[in-house]
Amino acid sequence: MREMDLILGRFADAHIADLTDSELDDLERLGELPDPDLYAALSGGAELPAEFTRGVFQRIKAFQATDAGA
Repeated sequence: MREMDLILGRFADAHIADLTDSELDDLERLGELPDPDLYAALSGGAELPAEFTRGVFQRIKAFQATDAGA
């Protein structure tokens, strides 16, 4: 899904160097989720299991909110 490529790509471009090993693992796991599910969770239309919504997910969600206004 192009939207997820843009969101995750822009986030990675901006923050990949700052991510901890744990956050990199979380980012990889998020990337394995179906794009429609992840997009719905980031846009507030659905929820993911709690194991996916901590750490880097919150950073992506905050980044998306601020990046969309840029």
